[in-house]
Parts: sequence; C-alpha cells; structure tokens
Amino acid sequence: MQATGGASLNASDHDEFPPSTDPAAPGRRAWWLFPLTALVAYAIDLATKTWAVEALSGGRDRQVVDGVLTFHLTFNPGAAFSTGTEYTVALSCLAILAVCLVLFFSVRVRDAGWAVALGLLLAGVGGNLTDRLFREPGPMRGHVVDFLQLPNWPVFNVADICINVAAGLIILQTFRGIALDGTRDRDRDASGDEVAS
Repeated sequence: MQATGGASLNASDHDEFPPSTDPAAPGRRAWWLFPLTALVAYAIDLATKTWAVEALSGGRDRQVVDGVLTFHLTFNPGAAFSTGTEYTVALSCLAILAVCLVLFFSVRVRDAGWAVALGLLLAGVGGNLTDRLFREPGPMRGHVVDFLQLPNWPVFNVADICINVAAGLIILQTFRGIALDGTRDRDRDASGDEVAS
C-alpha cells in the first residue's frame, strides 16, 4: 500500500533492521572495549613474561636497539622502580583491592576512553598480581618479571606500561570533564540549571 507521492506505508518495505533507537546502545558497545582491552593487554603481558623467563635466564641479555632498549631479565619483589621490596604481601593485597575496585567501577562505563583506560589498568594490575600469586618464592610473595631496560631507568614490563598509559588516560578524561557514563561536566551543569529553573 502506498500513500500519495509514492511513500510506502508498509513496515516491510523499510530496512529489515532499522537503526536502533535505544539510547543506551552506544554505551553498551563502548563498555565491551573494557574486557576486550583487558584480555588482549593481559595476554600480551603474560606471553612476554613467559618468553623473557625462557629466553633471558642466565644473564642472556639481548640488545634490541643499541644504547636504547635491552631485554634484561630481573625479578622484582617490590612495587614500581623496585620500591617497597620488603612489603610484597601488602602490595599483593593492594593489587587485589585495586582489581576489585576496577571491576566495581567498570559496570558504570559507557565511554570508550574510560573503557580502554580501565581495561589497561585491570590488565596491568592483574598481570603483576599474577606474578605475585604464582611465582617464586610463593603465593602473595612472588616476584614480578621485568625485562625491558632503558638507559637510566628501572627495568619494567608490559603490565607497567599498561598501568602508566591507563593513568595518563584517566587524567586526560578527568581534565576533559568526562564521567564514566560518558556525560560531560557542562552537560550535567546544564541539566542541573534546567531542573533549578
């Protein structure tokens, strides 16, 4: 059936799958970046640490870029930059708490930037926590595998990179005024003004 001007009145004449009108759909799609980022980054960290232990044990350093990057295997009982080496168990407990907090906040994520940031943070904290739980000398006291060495810089790993990139993204999102759900400060201020008026 057609109306004047040839316009169709039959729903079947339109696209079989019309565009979604669900306002939450983009947020749900953005949320999936969180587990995807976390899984990929965690897998890369785990794979590179496994390779480093097998390939670099016994002091077999490898020059990657002469004078810039060397693969040098170390086992770090402490936090970043080898600080707090006597508090390995406490650091493990803090890492477990951090993982729980990231998972708690992730359910509110509807913004792609926050999804990637929290995914990287989960992968980084989770990657180093895995070492603390399963490597020598024992659960909660395990030493973290580090193998990336730059001049005048402590040896680090992929998990450390993830944590630092995540921190940068979180700072950026905060300065941009973007909340976990994707709303901006100015949007929230405008809606507050409308309610007040």
